Amino acid sequence: MKPITEYHDYRIYMRDFYEERKRVSYFTWRQFASLAGFVSPTYLKLVCDGKTRLSKPGIEKVARAMGLEGFDYTYFGLLVKFGNAKNAAEKEAALRELEREARLIKVRIVDADAFHYFENPACPIVRELAPIMPESDPGEIAAHIRSKTTALDVREVLQFLVKAGFLLKTGKGTYEQTEKSVKGSKEAIPLAMRSMNREMAKLGVQAIDTDGVEERNYSGVTMGIDEAAYARIVAEIDACRKKVVDIARECQNINQVYRLNLQLFPLTDKVSTRGENKGDQQ
Repeated sequence: MKPITEYHDYRIYMRDFYEERKRVSYFTWRQFASLAGFVSPTYLKLVCDGKTRLSKPGIEKVARAMGLEGFDYTYFGLLVKFGNAKNAAEKEAALRELEREARLIKVRIVDADAFHYFENPACPIVRELAPIMPESDPGEIAAHIRSKTTALDVREVLQFLVKAGFLLKTGKGTYEQTEKSVKGSKEAIPLAMRSMNREMAKLGVQAIDTDGVEERNYSGVTMGIDEAAYARIVAEIDACRKKVVDIARECQNINQVYRLNLQLFPLTDKVSTRGENKGDQQ
């Protein structure tokens, strides 16, 4: 099947999934519906034939049945939103969101390469820095990295990035990015991502003492919330991150590499709701 970003009709994507499964094994519409947890054996065929719409609760069921995770899962939901839009204004808004997501996450799914990429903080730094320092040797690149990095470190990272296809070498000491984002499969890199976040957080702490306030922006708030508020805040953080990425993409005169850490974490254990613990009443 084609990558999901090449689709603008969720019904066609679902039908292609069905046809592919049918091509390699015995697979029926009844089985597809059952796999997604629907009682009606013909419901998904009716959806794909355009005779009915996929409901909001059905999005998760069908996405899981098709094995969609992460960005693919999100994108499928947007495809359904676009396809089910009731008027031109809703359809236009959904299309803009689809196209924005596709631009934001131009990714390749990798495993071992992604693990190494996310495990070593020098990889994303060099990947951003090397293209804006044409004809520079590893020592010159290393000298511009504020965390402790040697010329040998940079040389090895450059070799890895080129071999893995994350950078394209276009001349002596000259590189360009092949893709705007790198993503590893959900199964391959959770520990590597933890390592990356841990190391980048350390660099953030270091910057408090080494960088002037004109170069860095730190702020924070301590607050009491519940699960519903947490979910809303996470959604706002995600929207903010996407806006920041859009701004960075519009930058035409890149001259420095920055890291943005968005952190939201608990400082206490959960407290029982008032009145829940009868033993506390006097």
